[in-house]
Amino acid sequence: MSDLFATLQQSLQGKNIRIILPEGNDERVVGAAARLQANGYVKPILLGSPEEIEATAKAANANLAGVEQINPATYTQMDELVSKFVERRKGKATEEDARRILLDVNYFGTMLVYTGKAEGLVSGATHSTADTVRPALQIIKTKEGVKKTSGAFIMVREGEKYVFGDCAINIAPDATDLAEIAIESAKTANMFGIEPKVAMLSFSTKGSARSSETEKVIEAVKLAKERQPELNIDGEFQFDAAFVPSVAKKKAPDSPLQGEANVFIFPSLEAGNIGYKIAQRLGNFEAVGPILQGLNAPVNDLSRGCNEEDVYKLSLITAAQSL
Repeated sequence: MSDLFATLQQSLQGKNIRIILPEGNDERVVGAAARLQANGYVKPILLGSPEEIEATAKAANANLAGVEQINPATYTQMDELVSKFVERRKGKATEEDARRILLDVNYFGTMLVYTGKAEGLVSGATHSTADTVRPALQIIKTKEGVKKTSGAFIMVREGEKYVFGDCAINIAPDATDLAEIAIESAKTANMFGIEPKVAMLSFSTKGSARSSETEKVIEAVKLAKERQPELNIDGEFQFDAAFVPSVAKKKAPDSPLQGEANVFIFPSLEAGNIGYKIAQRLGNFEAVGPILQGLNAPVNDLSRGCNEEDVYKLSLITAAQSL
């Protein structure tokens, strides 16, 4: 396991942070829950019927001794969750609606986080990103001053660590959105021991091309600096000018980053998604995430193509976000 996760495990030792795993019918999730419980860094809580979880554990050859399990259909404190859900939705859901909606494991699990019965949630092994994110936005909501959540990946290869954002949520962010993504991604970097040096990416470096797309990135840099004057951020950059010192000396000699960026903000979701997958598949980086940024409590989304290791690691990250 990389230094990143070794450090995370040390920071979580003895904290007893509770992480909801709604997909108790998935072997990868159940296997990760067993491992989390055995290692003691996180207290996993599996959702599902006892029969379903037991059958899944048997198929996964997973020992769930000590793992807390909750069945939404028989939960004794459902009335409390229903009441708080109706209150939170402010007239958008009746009590009848709430009882039906809260049988959905993602809504149920998110309400457990909202009511303080757990510190975070990891889903997405069998659910879409929308299925995971929608309850979080409706119930947990974004922090004060944050308009939109965004999705970042920690890209890890041996001793190298970088943050890529937004690679998961916002399809066509405007300048204000990009500035916010940059600030939140820098916070994510700090959380995982990366001193943020933020590059705002484009197909242009410092005016080498002019278009509405490049002007958007330039404006985003200005807005981010206004909001966080101490943030080490610059752009617009082509990737090589942000990452290769010799190229930076030629293309952006006055930049404070000097080709040593470690947080990369993509101008659109298509660029971010393509970029992280190229680094993952051609560069052999491990892509951990997406880590949802800007929420009042951590909720994170797995890829449906994940493996047990991905579930385990994202659960550690989610726990670390709650500290």
